[in-house]
Amino acid sequence: MDAERTAIVSQTVAIAVAVAVAVAGSDGGERVAGIPVFALCFAGAFVVQWLAFVPAYLMKSERFFDLTGSLTYVLVVSVAVLLSPPVDVRSGLLWLLVVVWAARLGTFLVRRIHRAGKDDRFDAFKPSLVRFMNVWTIQGLWVNLTLAAALAAITSGARSAPGAPSGPDALLVVGALVWLIGFSIEVVADTQKSGFRANPANKGRFISTGLWSWSRHPNYFGEIVLWTGIAIIAAPVLQGWQWATLISPVFVFVLLTRVSGIPMLERKADATWGGQTEYEAYKARTPALVPRPPRR
Repeated sequence: MDAERTAIVSQTVAIAVAVAVAVAGSDGGERVAGIPVFALCFAGAFVVQWLAFVPAYLMKSERFFDLTGSLTYVLVVSVAVLLSPPVDVRSGLLWLLVVVWAARLGTFLVRRIHRAGKDDRFDAFKPSLVRFMNVWTIQGLWVNLTLAAALAAITSGARSAPGAPSGPDALLVVGALVWLIGFSIEVVADTQKSGFRANPANKGRFISTGLWSWSRHPNYFGEIVLWTGIAIIAAPVLQGWQWATLISPVFVFVLLTRVSGIPMLERKADATWGGQTEYEAYKARTPALVPRPPRR
């Protein structure tokens, strides 16, 4: 019962945070029938998760959880663009970068769970309606907070204001380059790890080659960098309370380094290889997140 009560509190907090950011991100933004497009997108992300939760709970399955998350990114950012004409260089680029990222990551995660057959992180949640629904609600918050800066820029009324940048500017170019660097790191890291695991000779071993010799979690570093690039692109057209949406890369950083990313994987790795000389030496010489050349 305590776990379910915690899940209820978690969902309440998630929705409250989303409402606060939705209000901030809607400041000066485009509207449809008097309703801010930004807020509509935020609400839509949660609705998609809750609709997908119903069959997932009935089947006690998490197999389309990651796919739903990726499709929600594409759906939400596309709705934002469609409801916020005209489409300029900035909003078009933001749409493209989000869609490319979501398509790549979604495909990668779906293939991974197809090979594994299940994701054991969900085993404790699936039997409970409240706890399993909380997982989907948190995914809705994840989508919204990660996308917040991009959505604010796409729906911002400042895009059409006098003096607003109408074409590529310095921050757009810099942000696109930062995104490309982060995206490349994430793709290479995921590819290297998948190839490592696909080799039967590596069964029961940990990867410490390629980018994984520079960082214990290079894919997460790439993820943080690419969303920082998105925020840089978005910044020139933010106004008023929309500046609060720059929480996006900060949220990604906190989520991956303090909540469900690195801490969870580090505990799992320590439980598997902790105490082994080779693994302890790898941990001692390799940073957890920010890459650096390997030390010998």
